[in-house]
Amino acid sequence: MSLAVVNETTVTTFVEDRKAFENCVKECFEMLDVDGDRVLSRSELREGFCKIISLGHESRKEEKIDHLFNTIFNRFDEDQNGSIDPQEFRCLIRELMFAMGRGFGNSPVLVALEIDSLLMKAVEHEFGQI
Repeated sequence: MSLAVVNETTVTTFVEDRKAFENCVKECFEMLDVDGDRVLSRSELREGFCKIISLGHESRKEEKIDHLFNTIFNRFDEDQNGSIDPQEFRCLIRELMFAMGRGFGNSPVLVALEIDSLLMKAVEHEFGQI
């Protein structure tokens, strides 16, 4: 983990840089797609999602986690085939990143981030490292 200062601009500038954002989303998708079938099952998404979104690994109630992933699949599995394809994943990540940015607002916030998380990629983007 690393400490970083982020705000809404950090996140939105990264997401709006289409090339940088698309490359990072593609890398994350490929990392999560353990079986290489070009779609994410619920178990694949669940295994790595907290890391790429920097949600942490503290213990959570199983029913809350189940509810989160049911909500994700209901909202983003557009073709209702039980998996998330690369386009659906991009939409999911884009929406989540913008939501996190709005949550930070304009004031700088110090957060602990996973090294491979998309928020860390946004910080690196801000400093011209990606």
